Amino acid sequence: MPSVVWSGSISFGLVTIPIRLLVATEDHSIRFRRIHLEDMGLIRNRKVCELDGEEVTSDEIGKGYELSKDNVIPISDDELADMPLPTAKAIDVVAFVDRSSIDPIRLGDAYYLEPAGEVADKPYTLLRKALERSSKAAVAKYALRGRERLGLLSIRDDVMTLHQMHWADEIRNPAELTPPEVELDEGEIEGALALMDTMALDDVSGFHDEYTEALTKLIEAKADGKTPAAPRTEEKRSGQVVDLMSALEQSVQQAKHTRGETGEDATVHSIPARKKTTAKKTTKKSPAKKTSAKKTSGRKPRSA
Repeated sequence: MPSVVWSGSISFGLVTIPIRLLVATEDHSIRFRRIHLEDMGLIRNRKVCELDGEEVTSDEIGKGYELSKDNVIPISDDELADMPLPTAKAIDVVAFVDRSSIDPIRLGDAYYLEPAGEVADKPYTLLRKALERSSKAAVAKYALRGRERLGLLSIRDDVMTLHQMHWADEIRNPAELTPPEVELDEGEIEGALALMDTMALDDVSGFHDEYTEALTKLIEAKADGKTPAAPRTEEKRSGQVVDLMSALEQSVQQAKHTRGETGEDATVHSIPARKKTTAKKTTKKSPAKKTSAKKTSGRKPRSA
């Protein structure tokens, strides 16, 4: 099991549940060190003050908020410790919501919540069963690594989980990324739906990280003094715009072939003949003039 990253309690109403927070995911990425190619020596980062060019120790380093390039406000650890943070040792449930009402883009790191001792077993099980029976999730506030955060409490395999949530003002507005209006044939939409049906899966646990596997084999071969095997090359896809119906039909055939369907099953019968539908043409609006924001002398901290 991973080490405990936080200890405290869940608080909802007058119920308190002592818990321990454990990271629910693992990072299996292969990490590299920077080296001097001439003699294979490791390259290390030196902490150097940009004003006097002197290297400094950890004891000489503090925190500061940069209002502007020439104006940095020092903040001491004692000042941070004195900040009012009622959720410093508690996951404070503030609301219960339908799980489906939470936008997935707001969810971040995942943690498991472990009951801390026998005294926590009964209230932990009580909250877990209440969440299961109601199909609700709990929105909670808590503090971790010096910041107050928003989280979502839910259930996975009889264990409570906590997903870190981004605050609403941390989500960027994607409106400017929406492409302009285009005309689509009904046949093209049906073709896309047919491809989705062909590629549908009930379980995605079989997917694995092929890049990390190939990289591991490369490292093992070089460590044994062997010549690494030539990487498998795949045909590069052109960036040209192709006929959508043709691409969809070929994609359905390829997906069925990958699943081992041959003969009659591999023939595309699910995509209807291309049929032109009349769509209302939208008058192109002239692009809005970009307004340049006035530059300010400094940044303001985000309000909670």
